[in-house]
Amino acid sequence: MSKVFTSIAASLDGYVAGLNQTLEHPMGDDVFGGPESVLHKWMFEAREENAAELAEITDAGAFIMGRNMFGPIRGEWELDWRGWWGEEPPYHAPVYVLTHHPRESLEMDGGTTFHFVTDGVESAMEQARKVAGERDISVAGGASTVNQFLAAGLLDELRLHVAPVLLGRGERLFEGIGRIGLTQVSARQTSMVTHLRYTIEH
Repeated sequence: MSKVFTSIAASLDGYVAGLNQTLEHPMGDDVFGGPESVLHKWMFEAREENAAELAEITDAGAFIMGRNMFGPIRGEWELDWRGWWGEEPPYHAPVYVLTHHPRESLEMDGGTTFHFVTDGVESAMEQARKVAGERDISVAGGASTVNQFLAAGLLDELRLHVAPVLLGRGERLFEGIGRIGLTQVSARQTSMVTHLRYTIEH
């Protein structure tokens, strides 16, 4: 049976991105260090020992993300913005972007199409379920989007990739979600990250 999961890198104190995201600083202000930030070094510098977890991040039949994850644009869309990932994003499946501003769907190379959803998380989930079939659905991020899905009881599995750093500020997971029961499924440590997996009690 398919499940809805999030797979997200975080600091030990729960931050997944910095404040003040810009084109020059995709992960937010300088405490995060740019595209290969302190949270994501393991993805680039230790790919081989984390290969299984990296493969799982994009192993889904549909994806949902917040507008901030898609890009730094605020307000009305600048239509020449096509995401951070170039013309062939890594998803190779439909991606539903939560936004308050309508935009026509954006078809990319390699099977990724971005659809822009203006009527909330339940609508995005309904659309994702229709296209995912028996495959899983990934809530890709960022923190606010994951928190909304947690609070709504729409996530089945939480996969955290915890970097050994305390950041003290930024966009934080688990804000405003209330109490949620978890069952630990696995924990695996590599040289630059600890991979934690939990099922979520409903």
